[in-house]
Amino acid sequence: MEIENIGKITRSAKESEVEKKWWVIDATGKTLGRLASQIAKIIRGKHKPYFTPHIDCGDFVIVINAEKVQVEGKRVEKKEYFNYTGYPGGAIFRKFKDLIKTKPEFVIRHAVWGMLPKNRLGRRLIKKLKVYKGDYHPHSAQKPEKLELPYS
Repeated sequence: MEIENIGKITRSAKESEVEKKWWVIDATGKTLGRLASQIAKIIRGKHKPYFTPHIDCGDFVIVINAEKVQVEGKRVEKKEYFNYTGYPGGAIFRKFKDLIKTKPEFVIRHAVWGMLPKNRLGRRLIKKLKVYKGDYHPHSAQKPEKLELPYS
């Protein structure tokens, strides 16, 4: 018994066929979680019609004004980031309000990393995120386009 060729084939994208663009997103007044979920979607490539889960088909994202990102309600005071040095008594808890002043890049990168796959592809994708404090970024040679996010 032979199966006839219907002619419809699901085609996977190849890494060499993927077009990668550069986007600039202004984080001023944006909510951290909503911003991070949209950035993760762009970095992963889910907005493209030829998205393939095991291929890096996403775009590069530049986030400017990272220090102006916001969180809702009492999270400014209560949200904590945890780090453990590996030594007894080496647990470090840092609050959002302190980190946003000293390392605003870490806050956005940490939120996006939580929304990417935890494997080799995810580690490769997070390198496509460039976060900067203030308006300046050194990627003007890549000719990034400004991207207005649908919800903030």
